[in-house]
Amino acid sequence: MALDPPTMLTITIALAAAAALYLAVEWRTVRESSLLYWATGFAIISVGSTLALLRSNGFLLIGIWFANGLLITAHFCFLLGVARFTETRLSRAWYLVFITWLVMLLLPEGPLWSKVMLLVQSLLVALPTLRASFLLRPHGMSLSVGAVQLRFVLLGHGLFYLAKMIPPLVPGTLIDLAALRGEIIQVSLVEGAMAIMLIALSMTGTERYRREQQIARLAARDPLTALYNRRALEVRAPRLINEVSAARPGALLLIDIDNFKLVNDLYGHTAGDRLLVGLSEMIRAMLPASALAARLGGDEFVILLGNASPARVHELGSSLREQFLLLTSQSFATPAAVTLSIGANLFDRPPASLAALIEQGDIALYESKRGGRNRIQLDDQTLAAPSAQQG
Repeated sequence: MALDPPTMLTITIALAAAAALYLAVEWRTVRESSLLYWATGFAIISVGSTLALLRSNGFLLIGIWFANGLLITAHFCFLLGVARFTETRLSRAWYLVFITWLVMLLLPEGPLWSKVMLLVQSLLVALPTLRASFLLRPHGMSLSVGAVQLRFVLLGHGLFYLAKMIPPLVPGTLIDLAALRGEIIQVSLVEGAMAIMLIALSMTGTERYRREQQIARLAARDPLTALYNRRALEVRAPRLINEVSAARPGALLLIDIDNFKLVNDLYGHTAGDRLLVGLSEMIRAMLPASALAARLGGDEFVILLGNASPARVHELGSSLREQFLLLTSQSFATPAAVTLSIGANLFDRPPASLAALIEQGDIALYESKRGGRNRIQLDDQTLAAPSAQQG
């Protein structure tokens, strides 16, 4: 089968339709708006390529002007999809692309008509494509393999369309849009089919990687407070624990809400959830760099610190207790104060396990509650420890 223009357009129609369908199915699964924009772009290419077949039958307005306008629209949809993916706001100036193409309607037919149309169309496709590639630059973070591929495929595709602007400027070059004749048109049809396959595969890989990352993040987070859950803490804690030394002790703070049941009984579980979220926000705001915080379950939270000291532990615990008491006293009137009890232990040698460390913190927490609640009990287990401290 000869790869003449009608054949290449037919292949393009099939590839674009398949890409649109596949991305639409992906969108129905994950509801990522970027996939919807990209699927729309490929659907538009399929329609535009179908209409392009009409130009050989004399339908120049539909087969050339409208079909090529759809190609420009499709690449603009690709740009919109990348903007959504990268969470970038596009300038309204980009809509001048369509106004520019509408002005082309006023262009009188003549010897230079095909060249001018190809020149303008190539520019209007190249600009959004190159802008989309630029938006996918790393921004100081590593990109997924799919995003890197998409970035460079779009870059190559955009540069190709910039290169298409050169032949119309060369005297004597054959460019006949109506009959789809000229080497640049033939090469463009082949490049278009290849680009569709590469762009579609890269887009799919890009979103799949993001979805996997989102699933991994959700699996590591407590659904109510968005702090780490216990399983995620167990994965991340060893790195911090193994770095402790006599010069840089570590500390674990086990936090429990006193009289939390009163809030649930008097104000409902929704109010109790709000209180848990409020405490998690306080912890997150006060959390030092490189420290870890997690919700172990119920109203129990844990903070794991590196490079700690008794003064630092008391300062953090006291700030949490004071802010939390202020919140509960203003929001909930209860027979007994809703406060925080904190059990903490300071250590300069890695414990046997995180579970053993939490168990030691639980002992200190019990002492804190037995001593009257709304207090911090610090068990200093470092070699230079004087004795247990409370506050």
